[in-house]
Amino acid sequence: MISERPAEVADRAVPGHWEGDLILGLKSSAIGTLVERTTRFTLLLHLPPMPGHRTGIRQKNGPALAGHGAKAVRDAIAKSIQDLPEHLRKSLTWDQGAEMAQHERLKSETGIDVYFCDPQSPWQRGSNENTNGLLRQYFPKGTDLSQYRPDELEAVAFTLNSRPRKTLGWKTPAETLDELLT
Repeated sequence: MISERPAEVADRAVPGHWEGDLILGLKSSAIGTLVERTTRFTLLLHLPPMPGHRTGIRQKNGPALAGHGAKAVRDAIAKSIQDLPEHLRKSLTWDQGAEMAQHERLKSETGIDVYFCDPQSPWQRGSNENTNGLLRQYFPKGTDLSQYRPDELEAVAFTLNSRPRKTLGWKTPAETLDELLT
């Protein structure tokens, strides 16, 4: 639980602590979001529907074909953070969604500790909630999010990471992250 997170996460002084969530759209579509707490650097997760989605009868207790089930989210997170230096993969805070049911396997594969917010407490992932609000400029509510290709998500993340932030002294998240890496 979030109450078990190290104190260094709360003050944002130490980089490598992330917040994550899903943005949901029409037809059970989704995009995953990861936001680093210190730099506000954002990664977007491509979560396309799996083969068989919306065709025929869904198998009871079968895989989540919408593309944002536990396995798909785990794989997308692992893929997106695999190239980050180890010191930037310390923790991930998520809400209580079923899409993180494979959090133990994510930890074993990536080394990232996973913490969960208290129920109905989105403010405990404030950076992510704020970023999701900014992302709605690019992905309005009522949009089928499965129409976006990975390169389109990368372009939106680039734009967002190039946007100066008051909280960063008018630096961009990309500049702030670059300073940490050099």
